[in-house]
Amino acid sequence: MKKDLIKEARRYVDNAKKVLAENGCYNQELNLYEDEKYVRAAGHYLWHAVLMALDAVFHVRADRRTRVHIDDYLEVVNKRDGKLAKLVNTAYQIMHLTMDYDGNPEKNVCVAGFRLANDVIDRCEKMLPKSAVLS
Repeated sequence: MKKDLIKEARRYVDNAKKVLAENGCYNQELNLYEDEKYVRAAGHYLWHAVLMALDAVFHVRADRRTRVHIDDYLEVVNKRDGKLAKLVNTAYQIMHLTMDYDGNPEKNVCVAGFRLANDVIDRCEKMLPKSAVLS
């Protein structure tokens, strides 16, 4: 189950890449994506990928239907791994706020979002017990 959340998180990252690659209309001259709608969608996918990875390790919410505030995640994560908490906070700022809400079309912002998502997922995967990783 826990490993399934990590796999699902990686699938969400792949979906975000696909959305931007196929629909983002990247303008190389301006270094911007021309359609904010797809930047927002990619940011949304990336942020949910991070939440899934965190749920695999930290069990912040009892089930997927309950809402949890970012501060709830940060509180639990910070108790175990302060560096991961910093990554999560930055991921929240970039993916959820800057990409998803603001629709910032700057390619470098999107690249940072993808890098952070993968960093958080990788770090969470390493925190899983070996038995969960082998499943």
